[in-house]
Amino acid sequence: MSLFSRPKTQLVDPERALRGRDHYEFAVPDTHYVNGRPIKPPFPEGLQHAVFGIGCFWGAEEIYWELPGVWTTAVGYSGGFTAHPDYEEVCSGLTGHTEAVLVVFDPDEISYAELVAKFFEIHDPTQGMRQGNDIGTQYRSAIYYTDEQQRAVAERATKLFAALLDELGYGAITTEVAPAGEFYYAEAYHQQYLAKNPNGYRCHSTTGVTFPRDGLT
Repeated sequence: MSLFSRPKTQLVDPERALRGRDHYEFAVPDTHYVNGRPIKPPFPEGLQHAVFGIGCFWGAEEIYWELPGVWTTAVGYSGGFTAHPDYEEVCSGLTGHTEAVLVVFDPDEISYAELVAKFFEIHDPTQGMRQGNDIGTQYRSAIYYTDEQQRAVAERATKLFAALLDELGYGAITTEVAPAGEFYYAEAYHQQYLAKNPNGYRCHSTTGVTFPRDGLT
């Protein structure tokens, strides 16, 4: 099988991934289209950040920027091998990235555990390399943790939700839980896309199951 006939749902091998580059080949906005705050670091002292892969990043970002306690958001590419990819390269499946949402939040107003609980509620984490009709490794479910505290919460939440889904007859959770590597920002038109295009595409194939909040406290 050649590189270009690789199934869309098969993650590219690192040695076969696109080489990438040492810079962005497009402009990344400085500020959030909705709230006017910076979307790139440095962020104000005391804020933390989380990175999630939830299928198409347009609708996922909208859900997070509306949560109280979320300071800013951005969309980009995480979990792959190619430096500074663009959208077409990510969609080719040859970078190893998944579409991701960066969530910068105030832990005094909203907990990381709440962000993770919301993550599991707004998509179907059992679908593997897809979400609904969106098929490919760039749509896989992922939690990229930034420290050991986030790792512990993410792993515990995954086990709790997996057990709940199993009781309800769903398949196994396929969410990737891994250290957060470099977050590469997506092109300007993707940032806060649904604020600019209110009738734009929203696709989240949810299970409809509510995450039990007391399970993470």
